[in-house]
Amino acid sequence: QLQLVESGGGLVQPGGSLRLSCAASGFILDRYAIGWFRQAPGKEREGVSCISKSAVSTNYLDSVKGRFTISRDNAKNTVYLQMNSLKPEDTAVYYCAARTYFCSGRPAEFVYWGQGTQVTVSS
Repeated sequence: QLQLVESGGGLVQPGGSLRLSCAASGFILDRYAIGWFRQAPGKEREGVSCISKSAVSTNYLDSVKGRFTISRDNAKNTVYLQMNSLKPEDTAVYYCAARTYFCSGRPAEFVYWGQGTQVTVSS
């Protein structure tokens, strides 16, 4: 059974940091580009970051550039999203997703999804 499981979410104060993890089971993660998406209440799901199969290519939503870093450890079958200098507007459910081809910021182009992890940035 192909599965992605996110972890690492929680409540953090503005300016704080969190590291999200996306662990795969049932398939080899290095054969897929992995994207992180988020969805806030009443808003559409948006692409936050994506990393290519070999990690040569990464991309970021403009509003998180310089604050978030995506990385992957294929030996552990896991992708990470390090989030620093968090802002209240980063509050959302964060999802990781996998697709066979190149990175994309479009949710519809991803086949496998995790269940999501809540990130709340508040004082």
